[in-house]
Amino acid sequence: MELTPATPATAGVTVDDVRLRRLLGAPGLGWLVDRARRRLERGQPLTGPISLSSPTADQRLAAERLLGRAPGGGRSLSVRLDAVDDLLRRSGISPSGLAAAVVALTGPVTLLDQARADEQRAWAQAYAPLDALADEVPALRGWAERLRNDGLVRRLAGTSTAAADLLGRTATVIRALPVEPALSLPAFSSRLLGSAHALDDGTPLSTLTLSGIRALTGAPDAGGAQGRREAWASVGLLRDELSSTVLALNLRGTPALDWMADAGEPVVLTLRQLTRCPPSSAPPTVRICENPAVLAAAADTYGTRCAPLVCLQGQPSAAALLLLSGLHAHGSRFHYHGDFDWGGLRIATALLRRVPWTPWRYTAADYRAAVRALPAGPALTGVRADAPWDPGLPDALREAGVRVEEEAVLDDLLADLG
Repeated sequence: MELTPATPATAGVTVDDVRLRRLLGAPGLGWLVDRARRRLERGQPLTGPISLSSPTADQRLAAERLLGRAPGGGRSLSVRLDAVDDLLRRSGISPSGLAAAVVALTGPVTLLDQARADEQRAWAQAYAPLDALADEVPALRGWAERLRNDGLVRRLAGTSTAAADLLGRTATVIRALPVEPALSLPAFSSRLLGSAHALDDGTPLSTLTLSGIRALTGAPDAGGAQGRREAWASVGLLRDELSSTVLALNLRGTPALDWMADAGEPVVLTLRQLTRCPPSSAPPTVRICENPAVLAAAADTYGTRCAPLVCLQGQPSAAALLLLSGLHAHGSRFHYHGDFDWGGLRIATALLRRVPWTPWRYTAADYRAAVRALPAGPALTGVRADAPWDPGLPDALREAGVRVEEEAVLDDLLADLG
């Protein structure tokens, strides 16, 4: 709601701007005009006295000129607003009174309650792209709710208009993920957003998108450049082709893989190698583990006799996903094992979204057996995660409250690999 210089009752009557500014525009009366405007913003009437403590000589003199008399000699200065309103009407300077004069001097007045309501509506509308994305991808609902409540978007965007644009672009990026085959981050950004630098480190769009990727994939917020690189790589976006790697043992299909398999030694495959020279063949069955210690122990124990094994080294990297997708396309079936903790369940779920696998000693029954066999284990901490391959597994973890890392069940895993 805005107050205009002429109210409907005095439509067509204008304020005498020159005389008004001579009367109320003096610096010594700025406090009076400000107080009147604040009352209008709060929807309060312009009646009764207003007081100014410790007025200057200029402010006393301006009030005396306005009223045509000395306003009193006390420590404070008091002026009745209805007296000023009457003066403006009788003089013809502002036939509609003080309210119209304040608007003429300072601009349209918006009621604070209305302004707050309008701002709340604008912010609610700004989050609409995020809400739509969460409806499409239920796994992102918790993330969307956090962004709505934690103030991050307001800090990054500043205004509801900027927030609507930022969240709209964030939703656009996340809808385009994961990227297959893997693509450089600048090339993806240029193609989707029209700028190769739109997703550079430190930009608000990069910050929100990375938080969404972590919610989507379960990747931990490791922090630092390496953590950001791994998060981007988990959805197929690469800062470079060499930092994304995967460990393998006894895979074949390239000269390098054949040579290492003949030696029974682990091999580190980079994304560059897998992009330029992917394996041309695949074994019927491949086992997948989370931790390098399992693969190293398998190589030490069995060498060339070990079953084909791939190690994720934590969150599935772009290299790991590319390798496993290629093996799956050639007919390989996968059996997966990871740490029994909330982070391990998130890693397993992220992999399951990309390639199919069946559990390898990675069910609620396996967890309970491992807990019974352990003399003691570290306490389970963190936020609960789901296990789509065995919905009872999260309840089993919560009941026992113990983490079981792969190294703790290494003998069982090795027995399956010989």
